[in-house]
Amino acid sequence: MILPKKRDPRFITVRRGGTLQDADHHLLALWAADCAQHVLHLFEKVQPEDGRPRQAIEMVRAWTRGEVTMSESRAAGGHAMAAARALRGAVRHAAFAAGQAACVPHVAAHELGAAAYAIKAMQAAAPKEEAESAGRRECQWQREQLPEAIRALVLDDQRLRNDICWSVFDC
Repeated sequence: MILPKKRDPRFITVRRGGTLQDADHHLLALWAADCAQHVLHLFEKVQPEDGRPRQAIEMVRAWTRGEVTMSESRAAGGHAMAAARALRGAVRHAAFAAGQAACVPHVAAHELGAAAYAIKAMQAAAPKEEAESAGRRECQWQREQLPEAIRALVLDDQRLRNDICWSVFDC
């Protein structure tokens, strides 16, 4: 489980009674897409014929440009997560990262799901004795990609939800 029981109003759009502005929602979605894209090769190396995770990442990016609806992006996210279900390890986590990213237009708090699954993918892809350091490197890479406008928000979200995100944000 990556979502809190009580939703943080900072991740609810102003149209729905929260404080999240559209520009920041788009930045969260793009950052989540970047996190998923960074580990997509782990999925595609094993499942080269399955384009669902790549399509999910493309859909969330298209949503930020106003080319597709939230529902279309969310549906693509569901398809990417379906691609993950029968798999294990890094391949599964990479597909889940793409699925979570594509769900950010629907629920902005999925941004940490994309990041957490990407970290888990890198941990699972590394030799056992290097898994922890691989996860820390991925976490640090993700933080370097954060736009300044959402940096404090995401870092605070990582602090608040680290325990329900497998403690992968201890980097």
